[in-house]
Amino acid sequence: MRLKWFGMRGPAALIAALAAQAWLGAAWARDLNVVATIKPIHSIVASVMQGVAKPTLLVDGAASPHTFSLKPSDARALAAARVVFRVSDAIDPFMSKVAKSLPKSVEVVVLDKAPGLTLHRIRRGGPFEVDDEGTSGGHHGHAHDKSGLGIDGHIWLDPSNAALIAFHVADVLGKAQPDAAARFKSNADALARDLATLTPELSERLSPLAGRSFVVFHDAYQYFEKRFGLHAAGSVTVSPDLAPSVMRLSALRTKIGRLKAACVFAEPQFEPRLIVTITENTTAKRGVVDPLGASIPAGVGHYPALLRKMAADFAQCLE
Repeated sequence: MRLKWFGMRGPAALIAALAAQAWLGAAWARDLNVVATIKPIHSIVASVMQGVAKPTLLVDGAASPHTFSLKPSDARALAAARVVFRVSDAIDPFMSKVAKSLPKSVEVVVLDKAPGLTLHRIRRGGPFEVDDEGTSGGHHGHAHDKSGLGIDGHIWLDPSNAALIAFHVADVLGKAQPDAAARFKSNADALARDLATLTPELSERLSPLAGRSFVVFHDAYQYFEKRFGLHAAGSVTVSPDLAPSVMRLSALRTKIGRLKAACVFAEPQFEPRLIVTITENTTAKRGVVDPLGASIPAGVGHYPALLRKMAADFAQCLE
């Protein structure tokens, strides 16, 4: 993936130029400036920070973190941050080079390393076809992290993981601003309780759908599926920024017909015409499901609203 740097010579040049502005004045020393890369993580961080400060979101609207390019305002926010929360090289790859160019005073926290998380390996073979390197033909490996472990990066789609992420965020922020540490911990506890109540609610909604066959645009939903008893029969594309071949589309159309797949799900960040192509002359319905919640306002309420909307979208198409 190629980043746009507005005529500058790379992330180091952009960050360095803007970092100089960021340190002017004493505001940084007083404020807890926090940045999160994607909406679900931003929501979890905002919940932990409630009553203390509000984090900044980088990837907003219908933008995809897989193809995101920093604007100068984004670079300023990153350079001025005390803490930056990101997911992984697989989910927000634009941060990989940027993180190395930030001032040493900026702590970059990679959340797939948070303690205690349930981690699932990337699904391989057949309808989730990935080559031996896990990067689909040498292209950027959305489906494979650079550690070589083959870990699926969509960790936030399991609410149990989200609670653990909140505790980790509270711990990190408590060290950055000790006088607010108790508030951060209390907020994380409250979010964990809310998610513990939400999980059985969603399980009850989704349990009748167990065993229904469906295909997703890209393999982003494993954590949600395993938590709530669903199972995708395959994905249209291995990587969301890599167009599937004609052969793969033909094979998927055949598989959808053979399995009598109930639904094929598109995503709002990507071109939906592929879904129309592979569902032609099949009985499969077409739906939309979004692991980022592009249509849901950013903030404290975003994450629980995202889980509810995903459950509703799966139910609407599969029932």
